[in-house]
Amino acid sequence: MKLCRIVAAFVLIVLMSSVSAFAEQKLSVAVAANFISAFKEMAADFEAKTKIKVDGTFSSTGNLYSQIINGAPYDLLLSADEERPARLNKDGLADKPFVYAKGQAVLWSASKDFCKAKTWQDALKNEQIKKISIANTQTAPYGAAAKKALEKAGMWDGLQNKLVNAQDIAQSFQYASTSAVDAGFCAMSATAGAEGKKGCFFVIHEAPEIIQSACILKRTTNRASVEKFVQFLSSPAAKEIKVKYGYR
Repeated sequence: MKLCRIVAAFVLIVLMSSVSAFAEQKLSVAVAANFISAFKEMAADFEAKTKIKVDGTFSSTGNLYSQIINGAPYDLLLSADEERPARLNKDGLADKPFVYAKGQAVLWSASKDFCKAKTWQDALKNEQIKKISIANTQTAPYGAAAKKALEKAGMWDGLQNKLVNAQDIAQSFQYASTSAVDAGFCAMSATAGAEGKKGCFFVIHEAPEIIQSACILKRTTNRASVEKFVQFLSSPAAKEIKVKYGYR
């Protein structure tokens, strides 16, 4: 009987230690700038349900990719494209990528009058529009998508003296929302927040849909926790948050 009590006590100690260690784990996630608001809501919901803390580092996809190949200790990358997660997988730095969201580029302005034009192209032709923000077309997928739309409309070259380059899509919206520029190419997700609802926007149908892929990094030391978070990304709760911010 005494032996049973000792064994039971030992098992209890082991279980408590395991739970404690699991609760103390913290995930580090590299998050594309367009996904900031949605990610913060998801991370808070996930932490409340699992007690696993999830910290995000937000920047353009290109910058995050550079950090990762230079050794940044992230557990997971939430990219704004398919290309870079595929590269990381090919180079043996990440697991097989998966699509977690699909986004859309928009043209947003703090001025409601901006959207009185029939089309976004007409709005940009207005002589009163002097400055237009756009995310870095080399490192930010949403910036690259906006450039493709402008090229398709035959407006890319003609607008060069008006375009203001932003580091990422979040900064492009910041410029527009503070009226540092007259309008800005942004992510649909920006229009869902309180600040985004103050202005108006055109959906840029000519811009390609943004397929956003993710991958678990091989260097993670929190494999069980990061896999749990990845499962959560496709849960009904996470999908509800994504829809709220205009993602599919």
